[in-house]
Amino acid sequence: MTSVSLYWRIFGLNAVVLGTATALLLWAPVTVSVPVLLTEAIILVVGLGVMLVANAALLRIGLAPLDRVTRLMTTVDLLRPGQRLPVRGGGEVAELVSTFNAMLERLEKERAVSSARALLAQEAERRRIAQELHDEVGQSMTAILLALKRASDEASGLLRGELQQAQEITRESLDEVRRLVRRLRPGVLDDLGLVSAVTSLATEFATHTGLRVVRRFDADLPPLDHEAELVIYRVAQEGLTNAARHAEARCVEVSLRRGDGSVVLEVSDDGRGIGAAREGAGIRGMRERALLIGAALDISPATSAGTRIRLTVPALRKQP
Repeated sequence: MTSVSLYWRIFGLNAVVLGTATALLLWAPVTVSVPVLLTEAIILVVGLGVMLVANAALLRIGLAPLDRVTRLMTTVDLLRPGQRLPVRGGGEVAELVSTFNAMLERLEKERAVSSARALLAQEAERRRIAQELHDEVGQSMTAILLALKRASDEASGLLRGELQQAQEITRESLDEVRRLVRRLRPGVLDDLGLVSAVTSLATEFATHTGLRVVRRFDADLPPLDHEAELVIYRVAQEGLTNAARHAEARCVEVSLRRGDGSVVLEVSDDGRGIGAAREGAGIRGMRERALLIGAALDISPATSAGTRIRLTVPALRKQP
């Protein structure tokens, strides 16, 4: 079957309308007087209106595929892959839809590659900063703490109290630097594994924010590679941070459970929820990390109130 181009399709629709109008004028028992009578003018105006309505309806049907492409163009998000238009029929419209789908696929692949490079560079920078904080700032503050301790032991009276106060401030600052180092580079993830790392993260979060954190972890999770574990850790970290900073929550639940050939992370809070608010950099960062490992990220309202973040990560396939 030969496909009809968009040009000839529109031409044919207009030809049908004009041909129908001409046939009615030729065979209908209607004449036009000079000057035109009121009844004749009404008939002509009504006929013109019918022609315009019919032409508009036929054009809408003929250009419907273009409307679908336009709507998808305005709503497409490369962080939500898989959005495609169905290709129906043939001709220029079908070719346009196929080209648009191919463009989306290419852009999604390019976005995934660029996001992977950016995230890997970000993790490398995190490790570098954490190393410098540990080696330079941490050691310098430790030396200051020891010097203050020696000076406090040798001082007396009011000066000793001031030195002890400075020593306490330095100790708190050193603890804060160590906490930053752990957030930048989760060494416990390499040493003790995913469950221990997320447990430590949740415990530290509860300590510093005062929020109640409920943990539900399965003991027999499927194996994951290091990159997938790091993505789970970062998404859990970002979810807890959002609950503390933006959700005004009082309780957060973190769960790690076995799925169907996958590991599922859920972070749910009882806060005010996301509503119709625009996604910020934190949520978009989570989506980019999910794309990096081929995981599925879903952010939706929780059962009762608040927000639920669900990350489904494919597990490693067992070798035959």
